Amino acid sequence: MTAAALPVDVDAPIRLDAVAVRLGGETILGGVTLDVRRGEFLALIGPSGGGKSTVLRVIAGLLRPAAGTVQVESTPALVFQDYRLLPWRTALRNVQLPAVLGTGGGLDAREALHLVGMDAYADYYPAQLSGGMRARIALARALAQSGDVLLLDEPFAALDALVRERFNAELRHLHEKTGRTTVLVTHSIREAVWLADRVAVLRNGVIVEVLDTRGEGRVSAYTDGLERHLRAVLGAGDSTRIRTEASEPFSWSRLLPLLAIVLGLAGWAAAAALLDQPFLLPTPGAVWAKLTGNPALFASSFGVTVGTALAGTLLGGSLGLLIGYPLARIRALERFLSPFLVASQSTPIVVLAPLLVSWLGYGHLPAVLVSALSALYPVMVSTLVGVREVDRAYHEVFSSLRATPMQRLLHLELPGALPVLLGGLRLAASLALIGAVVWEFVDPNQQGLGFRVQAAGAYYDKATQFAAIALLVLFGVLVYSLITALERRVMRRRGR
Repeated sequence: MTAAALPVDVDAPIRLDAVAVRLGGETILGGVTLDVRRGEFLALIGPSGGGKSTVLRVIAGLLRPAAGTVQVESTPALVFQDYRLLPWRTALRNVQLPAVLGTGGGLDAREALHLVGMDAYADYYPAQLSGGMRARIALARALAQSGDVLLLDEPFAALDALVRERFNAELRHLHEKTGRTTVLVTHSIREAVWLADRVAVLRNGVIVEVLDTRGEGRVSAYTDGLERHLRAVLGAGDSTRIRTEASEPFSWSRLLPLLAIVLGLAGWAAAAALLDQPFLLPTPGAVWAKLTGNPALFASSFGVTVGTALAGTLLGGSLGLLIGYPLARIRALERFLSPFLVASQSTPIVVLAPLLVSWLGYGHLPAVLVSALSALYPVMVSTLVGVREVDRAYHEVFSSLRATPMQRLLHLELPGALPVLLGGLRLAASLALIGAVVWEFVDPNQQGLGFRVQAAGAYYDKATQFAAIALLVLFGVLVYSLITALERRVMRRRGR
């Protein structure tokens, strides 16, 4: 049976008429004509590189043909070969993604998970699931999407033979239950014959034949002779083993930072005792006495510096995001602004402080601005790098779900760039603290820890200077540790 169009009065939600696709100057599809009847299961087979996946992308709307017409009744749901589950979303939240993006309308997410036998693993992340389980989640996500057309791009190709056969049986059952018009790309002739109502053969970018396989093909596949006996001996394939992360055993190396602190304090005390010059190097006890002798003063100064640094981190981080995102999306804009970006980063923040005094005077506002300018560049660069590093495969998933630019930003680019953003934020918080202290050296009205260091230096009060510096170090380490802990949590959920 050669590939011929069905009569117009036949109910066919998918119609391709003389579709041609050219990529990189090469013809991938050279005039494909294909109709898929409502509720039909069509398998598409052919040699590698013959254009099978290209046909699916044309039907899904991810590729525009250079010639010909494509008619698809509703937005198709596409299951990719590599599944493309978002690593920062649980199994349930991955299945809920079509509803979040406004392209839901198929099965309820929990119902879809139950249908593929994965409702017990709704709260697991993709990194915790085996390949077969991820395949089920990807299929459930497609079932939760609106539309009556399901496209499958070799979704079980990476699975072992027994698991693949089991999934084929489940896929056939799902098709009978849901009645969705289904197009499957596969390299397996036996798989195509057993699953499909019709099999289309694609060679050199053209469909050369379409065979009806409703009859004896389904009955005989997987059931003959020695192969049947071996399958019975091996048993049913299973893919429900979870890849759990074993708890990390306790290691004495975790105590090394604490040991370093103890040795550092001991060395400091020994050096101070040996020098015996409190105007040059006070003892740890003298510094502690200063802190406990006037806690209200240090608490007030600590609050001023911390407030400025946190406000600067928030403002600089927000501006870094707002500037870095368009630079990541528009390379021409990055090239155009690159001289100004490099110049701004090359200018020491100490140089800007006197200028801000002449323009804005003293006060809290210029202090926050200096702190924010210090924090801006790391967040801007990390935003640019992080957004560009989001895998294009995930962008294709969002394209298949017809996501808007804002949905793509909120649900893909920012979560995908989060590990890099946290690294930039960690550096930005440290620089914001430096900027706040620099301004306190300039502005006598900002009586924070930087002011205490400078004022104590005028009276050779080294103990007070060291006490203020110790509080600055303590705050910097605390912020660094909190962001690092958050970063590790994010990476651990993604299996990295």
